[in-house]
Amino acid sequence: MSPQNVLVAYGTRNGSTAEIAEWIGDALRQSGLRAEVRSAAEVRDIEEYEAVVLGGALYMGRWHRDATRFARRHDAALYARSVWLFSSGPLDPSAGERDIPPVPGVDRIAFRLDVRGHITFGGRLQEGAKGLIARQILKSGRGGDFRDPERVRAWARGIAEALAAETLEWTS
Repeated sequence: MSPQNVLVAYGTRNGSTAEIAEWIGDALRQSGLRAEVRSAAEVRDIEEYEAVVLGGALYMGRWHRDATRFARRHDAALYARSVWLFSSGPLDPSAGERDIPPVPGVDRIAFRLDVRGHITFGGRLQEGAKGLIARQILKSGRGGDFRDPERVRAWARGIAEALAAETLEWTS
């Protein structure tokens, strides 16, 4: 059987979540899957994908609007697929120290789509970030990069293992 097609879609303002999505896509491809990484705002059709990983940056306790709109626009098609969600955002080491549950809006999406899993990764906020609040956070000295690429890749490898197990079940 040929490798599954996986879409990794994301919503980001300053590029940090896009980089996380690329790390996920790379890990999925290294695990033998076909993975395409795209901005959630650019995706019009998901019919060619058997599975979807959707991620959004967190701002003020909300998921990036492109990720939220993607979930709403494709809800019926997503419900019929294996879906995983990720959030990025805490500007401290907390995401690597404990499981951070999804914010309420993401929790509702997860429930509605019957997703396979959700994880929150640390975020990144560096000089030049867009937005008044981002600039205020940076001015207060609370920026930085709290992402853990190996944790992201390990999570993606877990997705690849789950999809391989599904494929074995379907062919048995």
